[in-house]
Amino acid sequence: MGINNLSRREFAKLTAAAVGGVVAGTAVNGIAGAEAGTIVDESPLLSGKNVCRGLNPKCGGHKGGSNSCAGQGSCHTANKHTCHGSNDCKGQGGCGERPGENACKGKGECGVPLNDGAWKRARANFEAAMKAAGKKFGDAPAK
Repeated sequence: MGINNLSRREFAKLTAAAVGGVVAGTAVNGIAGAEAGTIVDESPLLSGKNVCRGLNPKCGGHKGGSNSCAGQGSCHTANKHTCHGSNDCKGQGGCGERPGENACKGKGECGVPLNDGAWKRARANFEAAMKAAGKKFGDAPAK
């Protein structure tokens, strides 16, 4: 069968297959983009209340210390808690792989303020999120 010998039905089948491939490819690309971090919401670390020192996304208005610049606040602004799942809201839980980035209330893995290991992961993630958002920040305050 040559390209010029297609029946109307064969042409319709090939066209439907091509359109289906385009639609499927677009859907898979959207999913892969989300997993790769290209189609994501802003990090909860940049949303406001923070779970430990040096994670404040804005300058000023932060309790404790002068924090003249983002990333320099000396304490947490999320409500203090000591137990798994006791966080009040999105981004206010501690520990886990992505401390301070939990999905919603009750989904944090442990207390606020963060322990040292969780703080190091959170600070690295905070710096990466600030850079990706094109925002400036200062050095972290001393413990």
